[in-house]
Amino acid sequence: MLLYNSAVSGNCYKVRLLLARLGLEYETVDVSVVDRSNREELLGGLNPGLRVPTLVLDDGRPLAESNAILWYLADGTHDLSDDPYERAQTLQWMFFEQYSHEPYVAVARFLLRYSGEPERYERQRERLLGGGYAALDAMERHLARRAFLVGDNYSIADVSLYAYTHVADEGAFDLEPYPAIREWLERVAAQPGHVTIDA
Repeated sequence: MLLYNSAVSGNCYKVRLLLARLGLEYETVDVSVVDRSNREELLGGLNPGLRVPTLVLDDGRPLAESNAILWYLADGTHDLSDDPYERAQTLQWMFFEQYSHEPYVAVARFLLRYSGEPERYERQRERLLGGGYAALDAMERHLARRAFLVGDNYSIADVSLYAYTHVADEGAFDLEPYPAIREWLERVAAQPGHVTIDA
């Protein structure tokens, strides 16, 4: 498999994390998340959104969007339940990640650390922090009663939300008031096959 990848992207990290956990071999093509001038050349025939990650399967078929890639790779493994209700809950948390978490936590991190224009973060700071903390509050309430997001076991729901939550401090989010999240981050990092974002 071939992964069009950015080393700093949490969305790309999700895919690398699951590939490592499942012991699947792949190669990477590095793509900048800042300089997008060659996206059409690199991804135009593979991903109409021109975004990373984009995974090209061994048979040549491309697959885009991090959570869709996670679902494809995890289907039939221990990281995606075969119970219909738990599968729906997994999608619930993956949709939550894309709509309620990533637009705030990931965007704040990108603007502050990688955009080269951290002043843009200051202009959006209140909105990004407000939305991000609302997402963290929801996760804290849920994780206060359980070890993982869905059922009793680690799953791709945890992979999806771990990626940007564990680096939330890079977007100026303080996780100190979130003991359940901090304990969950430790449990995720202790899973077999775990790799760090900079591995």
